[in-house]
Amino acid sequence: MTRSVAYSSPLGRLVITETDGAISRLEWRGAEVECEPSALLDEACRQLAEYFNRQREAFDLPVAFAPGLTGAVMRAMCAIPFGDTRTYGDLAKELGVPAQAVGQACGANPVPVIVPCHRVLGASGLGGFSAPGGVETKVALLKHEGAASLLI
Repeated sequence: MTRSVAYSSPLGRLVITETDGAISRLEWRGAEVECEPSALLDEACRQLAEYFNRQREAFDLPVAFAPGLTGAVMRAMCAIPFGDTRTYGDLAKELGVPAQAVGQACGANPVPVIVPCHRVLGASGLGGFSAPGGVETKVALLKHEGAASLLI
């Protein structure tokens, strides 16, 4: 069963989707969505509110990790602490795959913010970010986490 709920964040309207008891997607969407709240989606909204209010540094939610390399990269991203960053190369070395593959997997992350792909940077720059606002949104999340000094 799939359910979705909208959440108004400081970075725009987010739609959180639950599939079979796990968070499967987080999207920036302005369009209306048919909301079907659940206990898990209510908890996801509560934890996002705490995160954006600087009361939470790690999410404690079941996530529907993608299969294959994207899922492995998602798990590795979840291990990056709040306010810290890694490079695509760091994760590539950890997982034994090319950095470009890590970048592609980060871009395919269906659950940004909760699975913190914004904490993964290029070796000589920010790298990309697939959410609306692109790199500006990535910078806003890093600033929120106090990682702005890493951007200078």
